[in-house]
Amino acid sequence: MNANIVLLPGDGIGPEVVNEARLVLDAVAKLFGHSFSYSTHLLGGCAIDATGTAMPDATLKACQAADAVLLGAVGGPKWDDPQAKVRPEQGLLAIRKGLGLYANLRPVKAIPSLAKLSPLKPERVAGVDFIVIRELTGGLYFGQPKGRSTTPEGGEQAVDTLVYTDVEIRRIVRLAFELARNRRKLVTSIDKANVLESSRLWRKIAMEVGKEFPDVKLEHQLVDSAAMRLVTHAAQFDVIVTENMFGDILTDEAAVLAGSLGLLPSASLGAGKLGLYEPIHGSAPDIAGKGIANPTGTILSAAMLLRHSLGLEAEARAIEAAVSAAIDEGIHTGDLGAAKPVNTTQMGDAVRARLKR
Repeated sequence: MNANIVLLPGDGIGPEVVNEARLVLDAVAKLFGHSFSYSTHLLGGCAIDATGTAMPDATLKACQAADAVLLGAVGGPKWDDPQAKVRPEQGLLAIRKGLGLYANLRPVKAIPSLAKLSPLKPERVAGVDFIVIRELTGGLYFGQPKGRSTTPEGGEQAVDTLVYTDVEIRRIVRLAFELARNRRKLVTSIDKANVLESSRLWRKIAMEVGKEFPDVKLEHQLVDSAAMRLVTHAAQFDVIVTENMFGDILTDEAAVLAGSLGLLPSASLGAGKLGLYEPIHGSAPDIAGKGIANPTGTILSAAMLLRHSLGLEAEARAIEAAVSAAIDEGIHTGDLGAAKPVNTTQMGDAVRARLKR
């Protein structure tokens, strides 16, 4: 296979971890007989510095023409002014919209040898292996109208609106069922249907879509009880699907189950094969340039890229197996609590050395 992959290293540790993931992709291409070509473009704070905008037109055009996009991280204290008209995070929202990406996939899988790193008891994380599907383009973050105004009494008020259409809900829930068919055949739809009208529509649509998948079980759960269940019985989940803000909060909560943000990948998908892949961690400016960042989340994001955008399941599994093998053998970066941690490059080398067909 020939594939064109756009690299968006971004800010902070982004360039370091993206480079390791690219080298893993090169190793996979050589091992399995593929050809991957790359082009690198600006997004986030580095784009603001160079062009005055968080996502230059050239970046969007390159991504739209690519087979897949691999992102590092954006942001940092340099651009962290709440009053700034242009912020790095605007680049993320713009690229998701520009590429039509409406579904964020975050797999959460506990690695037994790292159970001690989780703040939860080992028995709470044993057997955890689920995926959260978060709707990306609707809900409270995008609702109109929104804004701030003065109250009749001379005070201040702020308004945000939560809007969802049946089309937005149906497509994200259907994706959850399709993924569940190839897993343990359980979809948990999370809402707040006891309070929110948008959640009542969400639950109605979820039930309608569920009838199309008689081989997959559907369960509904309120978001507050789901948050509790994530820290008490997380192994019971298989595929979780939820709206934008709930998904934003729950995925950060779920990240602690694995023991380190540096381990977790994500994918943002739309109607076609093109996807945006990135680790869930931030730009970590405090360790940028020190060569100690954990590239695992980005490497596993590259595995998701192979699976979802390029249809290369065996190659994706090869990366995931290599990562697991390296970690199980005690090859850990500093965030994994190692007494003698390896650096970013050494972690990448360890994964590449364990790649097998």
